[in-house]
Amino acid sequence: MGKIIVIGLGPGDPDLLTIGTIKILKRGHKIYLRTEKHPTVSFFHENNIKFESYDFMYERGEDFDIIYEDIAKDLVKKSKEHGIIIYCIPGHPLVAEKTVSLLTKYRDKGEVKLQIHSGVSFIDSVINAVEKDPISGMKIVDGLNLNVQSIDINVDNIITQVYNRIIASEVKLKLMEVYGDEYQIYVIRAAGVPGEEKIVKIPLYELDRIEWIDYLTSIYVPKINDENRTRYDLNNLINIMQRLRSKEGCPWDVKQTHQSLREYVLEEAYEVVDAIDRDDMDALAEELGDLLLQVVFHSQIGKEEGYFNIWDVISSICSKLINRHPHVFGELNCKDSEEVMINWNKIKDKEKNIKSHSQRLESITKGLPALVKSFKLQQKAADIGFDWPDVNGALEKVKEELQEVIIELEDNDKDRIEEEIGDLLFAVVNVSRFLKVNPEIALNKTINKFVDRFKIMEDMSREMGKDLQLMTLEEMDELWEKTKIHKNKKIDKK
Repeated sequence: MGKIIVIGLGPGDPDLLTIGTIKILKRGHKIYLRTEKHPTVSFFHENNIKFESYDFMYERGEDFDIIYEDIAKDLVKKSKEHGIIIYCIPGHPLVAEKTVSLLTKYRDKGEVKLQIHSGVSFIDSVINAVEKDPISGMKIVDGLNLNVQSIDINVDNIITQVYNRIIASEVKLKLMEVYGDEYQIYVIRAAGVPGEEKIVKIPLYELDRIEWIDYLTSIYVPKINDENRTRYDLNNLINIMQRLRSKEGCPWDVKQTHQSLREYVLEEAYEVVDAIDRDDMDALAEELGDLLLQVVFHSQIGKEEGYFNIWDVISSICSKLINRHPHVFGELNCKDSEEVMINWNKIKDKEKNIKSHSQRLESITKGLPALVKSFKLQQKAADIGFDWPDVNGALEKVKEELQEVIIELEDNDKDRIEEEIGDLLFAVVNVSRFLKVNPEIALNKTINKFVDRFKIMEDMSREMGKDLQLMTLEEMDELWEKTKIHKNKKIDKK
């Protein structure tokens, strides 16, 4: 088994190399550098210390993860050949250094011995350059992994590996989603290297316009202060809700319960749907926020009562999404969305311990609106084959149920009329299912259309100098027909 001595070369100033590090470098062992593109390498040249670098691997143009794997694998191989080798990396070996992380895994598997000698981290130099105290919170983020590593707006963020303008552009776009275009950031190059250090404070949108961005560049993003704050995250919302529910908070918020908030959950959900139907994106963003508030509100009450908290809620839905998408997060293959739904329902039944068709029907949420509930009920019945062969059977059923309503009208039996009206509505929902039309959405659109036309009709009556309420049914019906023409003209203009 070979041994690898890992040495951190610091941020770039050769004077920051420790005496112990220099002694190790002069022992005569084979030396390998992850990259020769680092200011401290001048020390090697000045002292005739021979080395080999892995820069040739970067020139292959492969994904960095593959390159780092290959470097680690090659180092383990060379350690077996030479017994002891030295591996030098920029900065500190344990700070933002993927190859060292991979080497520790080889060590843990018993394939190599590892000895790590720390160096001054570039983080120390960045903090010194911007003159910031990290005690209030700091996060180090890999600029190549912003899709995975999240930014925290409530602490300072140092973003590493921003080594060219292409990556800077990608980082900029990600940060602007969180902070906005004008947020002030620091761009630092060669932090801690005398004569080479550069630091500028710029608005975020200018990030990829800087020409001198290279492999020594980092970005420092200060936390958002409470003064004049316009951007918030989920933690801010959680903290606001905690304060509203505290003794010093709002009396109305404090007295709310899961039961008292039920109507608001429904109301906010319907307002989201309304914004979608109106294609109003500004309203949709606002209404989604109101709906999110309900999630946080109930989670805070759950936390106070000792049942669950917001992190339980988030963990639950994340686990559910992963478990129910084995074709994405596992090995299962699904050829189309229909097969996805079949598999989804199988997994759902297993999770809920549903073992019979009746249980499957009973599992439909009791509090759903009747149209939605009947739509889902008929879907589940159809899944087991209890269905018409085509839409014609469903249409005939509508005619049959309508005739039964007409018959019951003659007897004027309110209970029987109610029952037959229910059967008729149920049959109409079945037709909508066959036609792949959501009955709740369809009916809401008709309601909105009715309100719009009624408003036009009222405007027309005013123009005629008449009170709509005093007009005859024939006059109102004539106006109603005109509203259809008016509506069609508006559509044609669009």
